[in-house]
Amino acid sequence: MGALTEAGRKYPDAARTGHPIYSFSVIGHYAKNFEDIDNESGYSEESPFGILKRLNGKIGSLDLEDQHSMTFYHHIEEVKRVDYRYFKSFTGDYTDRDGFTKQKTYKLYVRDIERGVKTDVNPAGELLWNAGLYKGFRPNQGPGLRLINAKDMFCFIEKIIDAKTALGTLYSIGD
Repeated sequence: MGALTEAGRKYPDAARTGHPIYSFSVIGHYAKNFEDIDNESGYSEESPFGILKRLNGKIGSLDLEDQHSMTFYHHIEEVKRVDYRYFKSFTGDYTDRDGFTKQKTYKLYVRDIERGVKTDVNPAGELLWNAGLYKGFRPNQGPGLRLINAKDMFCFIEKIIDAKTALGTLYSIGD
């Protein structure tokens, strides 16, 4: 969201992915790897998140804390099938880039709001800083741009999930 992503979305040579909830516009050397992706689940291994990880790509965030910028956490949670999220399907008319409309179903791995689950990833972000995985500037410091390697982030957060310490690090329970 914002001016930078809108410029990327409108870029004439951008490759556009198909998921209607988590669509990506990709420009640059690896854009062809993202062309014609029509992943059923927004955060799956077949999604742009999975491709980014396999390409050993970097994730950048500009002056926003993790809570408001790092959707990649949800990719890790889906791959690990955490018990505080579940698949929710969305069905509706879908018009592709050629103008053809048909009914399709997509899904997202959503938080379990019935259990009071709230996304709360800032503590995990702090752990990433402490581990030296984030490079650059914290939000509201200097230019605020930070980078992280997608594979490194995946492996680090995967260990948190495997250790069963996600509560209080990736999510909280509350009203």
